[in-house]
Amino acid sequence: MPLVKRNIEPRHLCRGELPEGIGSELECVMNNTLSAIIRQLSSLSKHAEDIFGELFNEANIFYLRASSLQDRIDRLAVKVTQLDSTVEEVSLQDINMRKAFKSSTTQDQQVVSKSSVPNPVKEMYNLGDKPPPLSILSPYRDDHKEALKFYTDPSYFFDLWKEKMLQDTEDKRKEKRKQKVVQDRKSNQNKSTKQEEQRRCVDGTLQREVKKVRKARNRRQEWNMLALDKELRPDHRHTIHRDRGASSESSVSPENR
Repeated sequence: MPLVKRNIEPRHLCRGELPEGIGSELECVMNNTLSAIIRQLSSLSKHAEDIFGELFNEANIFYLRASSLQDRIDRLAVKVTQLDSTVEEVSLQDINMRKAFKSSTTQDQQVVSKSSVPNPVKEMYNLGDKPPPLSILSPYRDDHKEALKFYTDPSYFFDLWKEKMLQDTEDKRKEKRKQKVVQDRKSNQNKSTKQEEQRRCVDGTLQREVKKVRKARNRRQEWNMLALDKELRPDHRHTIHRDRGASSESSVSPENR
């Protein structure tokens, strides 16, 4: 339901009862209409003054914040120009001993309170009817609850928000607990698997992977193979004479080169 912040009165200019014994009704209606227009203009000027007052206050607050920010920027600019990167004025130990930076600016608090309520809304609140005196029935209730809260409860939305936040916190706690149980179960399974593998290794039932070992190279045999012709190499299934192999060995060996 929208809340009307400013209401101009009177709404209906020409409506109204005419007094008895008036000779000219048209003249009476005209006078009532003119007076209602004057009252409506007065109400409009009052709201206009209130609007311009709020704008002035907001502009003043904005100016103060902007001037404070400009002063901080000027001080920072002067401090930066005075710094010299070649000269170490403060040692590393002194920097660690310094206290952490703490801002001196105060944050706005209690933005929505009775003191921050606009004047038109405050006037509408004062014109409203007071709640009935149901608090006198509270001593007669068996559940020890305030009877007035069944009619109006200003803390209802706060209690609802608090209940929602507590429920979310409890749900997150349960989710973390569930994840921890799953992680513990996985770690126990991995631990049992490793223990089973170790036991099988000890018993000899687990087939270990046999690594292929590269055969050692024989330089003398390679030189003998290179000394032979293609037709006489073992690839062509020809026999190698001992005397020719010995002569080729002596000719290709690095000692005779």
